[in-house]
Amino acid sequence: MMFGIIPIRFRFRGKLRRLARIYQCFLDHPSVGLHPTQIARYTGIGFQEVSARLDATPELFVKLPRRPDGITRYRLTSATAARSREDVERFLISAARKESLILYAFAAMVMTILLIVVILVAPSF
Repeated sequence: MMFGIIPIRFRFRGKLRRLARIYQCFLDHPSVGLHPTQIARYTGIGFQEVSARLDATPELFVKLPRRPDGITRYRLTSATAARSREDVERFLISAARKESLILYAFAAMVMTILLIVVILVAPSF
């Protein structure tokens, strides 16, 4: 998502369900590197979205070195694979909450600036 000239991209906020489904797909296929097309097929999420989520969240997913046939595969990071499902869910919720707080702080700053402008301009009318 982009707000005006300040680029703000949310990696977790609003994407928890998709990330959880991709994570579950890796749990269903343990110790296997999966191509985004396979993940899209297993989860029902579009290929573009799967590819974007895999690239945007290196905390969860790691890109494996290309094979000689040129196919890029992904797998869970070692830290994520070692965590329990509940720990990963808590991490996702925490990351989404942090992004929400950033959004609210940004909105509060914009509203404060507008309020200051109104207070400064109002006496001149």
